[in-house]
Amino acid sequence: MQHTSEQYDAVLRICRELFEKKMGDYGSAWRILRLPSLTDQIFIKAQRIRSLQENEVRKVDEDERSEFIGIINYAIMALIQLEKGVVEQPDLSTKEAVLLYDTHAATTKALMENKNHDYGEAWRDMRVSSLTDLILQKLLRVKQIEDNKGKTSVSEGVDANYQDMVNYAIFALIHLNTTK
Repeated sequence: MQHTSEQYDAVLRICRELFEKKMGDYGSAWRILRLPSLTDQIFIKAQRIRSLQENEVRKVDEDERSEFIGIINYAIMALIQLEKGVVEQPDLSTKEAVLLYDTHAATTKALMENKNHDYGEAWRDMRVSSLTDLILQKLLRVKQIEDNKGKTSVSEGVDANYQDMVNYAIFALIHLNTTK
């Protein structure tokens, strides 16, 4: 478990650094995005990963790593939007946004640790393609919940689905980093 925690933190550091650099470039322009827009951004990235996994020919010389990083960062942005609400104008400084990022990343890691304990690190025996499919499944669930105006009768809410997407994407990156 300790090894997982260290690997998780290493991946998250890369994601956080990119988030912070993009905050420097663009500010918090993403704060105007409604949740369905963020969900669609994540969906595009997950679909691209699946396409890269299935197609032998690539017209752009990039691998899945950058797309998984995008999924992590967009999902954490969605968690921030759930907490703070959507705004008409960017309203967060880099310092404030990174603090919120860290808070949601820590909560998401705690969820991973609890599930990882209960599931016995089953993800280590999974394929990256299966993790991609699980992310896509979570996205379809979130889209359905959004179409239902947030109402669920027995299911977890969108926040838990975004957290699972973060964790699956981090697991995928751990796999990709150990096989490169």
